[in-house]
Amino acid sequence: MKFTSKAATASAVAVLALVLGACGNSKSSDSGKTDKAHSVALVTDGGGVDDKSFNQSEWEGLQKWGKKNGMEKGVGGYNYAQSNSDADFVPNVNKMIQAGYKTIIGSGYKLEKTIKDAAKKNPKINFIIIDDVIPQKNVASATFKDNESAFLAGVAAAETTKTNKVGFIGGVHGEVIDRFEAGFRQGVAAVNKNIKVDVKYADSFSKADVGQALAQAMFNNNEDVIYQAAGGTGAGVFSAAKNAIKTKKVWVIGVDRDQTADGKYKGGNLTLTSTVKGVDIAVQKLATAAKEGKFPGGKTQVYGLKGNGVKLTRGNMSAKAWTKVQEFREKIIKGDISVAEKPSDL
Repeated sequence: MKFTSKAATASAVAVLALVLGACGNSKSSDSGKTDKAHSVALVTDGGGVDDKSFNQSEWEGLQKWGKKNGMEKGVGGYNYAQSNSDADFVPNVNKMIQAGYKTIIGSGYKLEKTIKDAAKKNPKINFIIIDDVIPQKNVASATFKDNESAFLAGVAAAETTKTNKVGFIGGVHGEVIDRFEAGFRQGVAAVNKNIKVDVKYADSFSKADVGQALAQAMFNNNEDVIYQAAGGTGAGVFSAAKNAIKTKKVWVIGVDRDQTADGKYKGGNLTLTSTVKGVDIAVQKLATAAKEGKFPGGKTQVYGLKGNGVKLTRGNMSAKAWTKVQEFREKIIKGDISVAEKPSDL
């Protein structure tokens, strides 16, 4: 997404602690009355709802919301449409519109154009875009300061590596993953500027085989910690690590949700930590606001370290590494450290 260029739109919006209150206070062009039958649908990007990452977190959040509100999966309740490629975005969104869903969520910046066009043609439907900003009255935007949690992941990696060589594997080049890369590299350098950070991209969020090949090459190059921000492609990084762990100690840093379970192997766990992105919370809050007639259309909700909109799990870090992470977390929240959003800013 164009996070930096749209900072003017987002800057006026409070971080998570204020955002959650804003969701309950923002007025909608609707009647303002609670709609007991309000239905919500999620349209995924190519990763799918079982990607163990971004899409899965959103779907889990929507499921929790639906069950909490006594709804069932399907038309008139809550549901999802899985996109296997970018070509599925438009037909999937149109399918949900035709099915009568009152709020439709676009999962990720790649759906920006599709959601923008659909919102213009359907002004009475609420739309949500995750990881991008669409300044339209019937669209609520949710963005995340991924660079902040990624910075902490860099600190964890730097405090853990024994070889002074770590890796970063991104899904697709773009401003969202730029934030992950920039934050991670800055965090590593904040601890030790002599640590080498090897950066590679898979050019896909859904190719586990590519992720595995890239990670295997990194492990062969004696890089012992890899942070993957690659959606479903990241599953391949865990596979490569489980092969490498047979002969040497390696770690993987998870993304978007707590991926501790993905690092389990016979004899231990190789997930060092995970950067968690509160997309599940954002989905639930915005769906509730829409249901209550308080949908914050035209506004951007910004989630950062302050308020735990993004965070780093304790995971399997050493006590020393965890203490260092907490020190840097407080500095970022206080504004003592400004975290870069683009690698070119480093």
